[in-house]
Amino acid sequence: MNHRNGEPRFVICIHNEDYPASLELRKIYRVVPDESAARHKFVRIVDESGEDYLYPESYFIPIKLPATAEKALLMAS
Repeated sequence: MNHRNGEPRFVICIHNEDYPASLELRKIYRVVPDESAARHKFVRIVDESGEDYLYPESYFIPIKLPATAEKALLMAS
């Protein structure tokens, strides 16, 4: 999952078996850039606690949102 020029990036959760209290299936999450985590196939996500934590990259599918949707999601977080 590559990050483009510091732009916000979002993913959809497709697995949560190890973290059912922290991740909701089919929910959109904001990704926090973390190159070290990416090298180890992890992604830093702002989860249900409102904090960012590392999760396996395989738990998510990256998505591209229209600019207006990205702005709305960023304002809500």
